Amino acid sequence: MIKYFTFLSFQEDIHPFSEQPLTQQVLLSVLRDYRRPFDKINELSRQGYLLAVKRGLYIPGPKLRMARPDPFLLANHVYGPSYVSLESALSHWGMIPERVMETVSVTTKFAKKYDTPAGRFTYVHMPLPYYALGIQSLLLTERQQVLIASPEKALCDKIIATSGIFLRSKKQTMAFLLEDLRISEESIKSLRVDLIEEWSQHAPKQSSLEMLVKTLRGLK
Repeated sequence: MIKYFTFLSFQEDIHPFSEQPLTQQVLLSVLRDYRRPFDKINELSRQGYLLAVKRGLYIPGPKLRMARPDPFLLANHVYGPSYVSLESALSHWGMIPERVMETVSVTTKFAKKYDTPAGRFTYVHMPLPYYALGIQSLLLTERQQVLIASPEKALCDKIIATSGIFLRSKKQTMAFLLEDLRISEESIKSLRVDLIEEWSQHAPKQSSLEMLVKTLRGLK
């Protein structure tokens, strides 16, 4: 039996997906009993009930009384495979003082940027097998689980991805950590050097990461 659309019924049907990215598959499932579900998705977007993050991916619009997903969770869905890293992860872990205005991730695919109604999402390429190392599954809320770099991996990714940075001495390395990134010495000492040493064997800029390891070991 074909149901006729009402915004109240849509609000009730979509509520179980609170805090989740609303994929086209989810929306079609919710609207499966309605006439012309694809047209209805477009109409909901035009009327402010849905916001299109990219083709086939939506978040609740201002007229939909529903919690939105965290930018980190959206970043995992906008372009994948990917995990949140670099400044975004370093800020999350309290390693750097700055609040990051975009969500930066690492991917095995080509580097890419998305400017969306939910913010800017930037993706940096890293090769396998290095890409797969140091990724954590983080529970942000009971309904939101994201892939994010550990503090050590986020720092390694930052060094690798920063153009013109080649660490050649302990003095230069400490200046980069303390002055450029503004990481506190206490946070630097908390890093697990053994992990970075293991990853450096598979990483781009291997010599820079080896210098990072030497510098960190000198602080212990």
